[in-house]
Amino acid sequence: MKRVGLLGGSFNPAHKGHRAISLHALRELGLDEIWWMVSPGNPLKPVEGMAPFAARMASARAMARHAPIRVNGIEARLKTRYTADTLAKLARLYPRNRFIWLMGADNLKQFHQWRDWRGIARDVPIAVIARPGYDAGTRASPAMGWLRRAVRPAGQAMHWTRWRLPALVLLRFRPDPTSATSLRAADPAWHRRFSSAPEPDSTIVRT
Repeated sequence: MKRVGLLGGSFNPAHKGHRAISLHALRELGLDEIWWMVSPGNPLKPVEGMAPFAARMASARAMARHAPIRVNGIEARLKTRYTADTLAKLARLYPRNRFIWLMGADNLKQFHQWRDWRGIARDVPIAVIARPGYDAGTRASPAMGWLRRAVRPAGQAMHWTRWRLPALVLLRFRPDPTSATSLRAADPAWHRRFSSAPEPDSTIVRT
């Protein structure tokens, strides 16, 4: 069995904060690798300000370089828009992989807005990485109210493949404060640096 962490997102652009939380999760969860699944379009994010898919893929590949992080556009290949549908297809395509979903505390705060979020929690364990300023909102979120009894001790994070679902673990470390929002504000045309990137390879990661 290969232990794989899944980090989905717009990566608009990818930045060192994405890399830092991925490498932290890799160590704490004993993962073999992490897949960055670059979303063709996040239903919960506005289209305005979203860079082209090819540029976002290219920025993710550049940031993931020399790390056990595999960048893919698997949702574009599978034509899935929602995480629940993507996970259902991944389970069928990769029966020998064990997946754990990675998300920042900001995503857990709005997790109840995701389509079939309870189904996601019943399908895969979830690891939440702390983000500055989101702790209070996360604890009070509707999703956390439902998942509170499913929280596992961080000291047992290595054993996530044995957990009965739903299961959630909170991983705490000093995260990098970089955010995609601040990067776009500082350089709204950041994606032009990747304008010459080849068309993204949206094939499924080989295992």
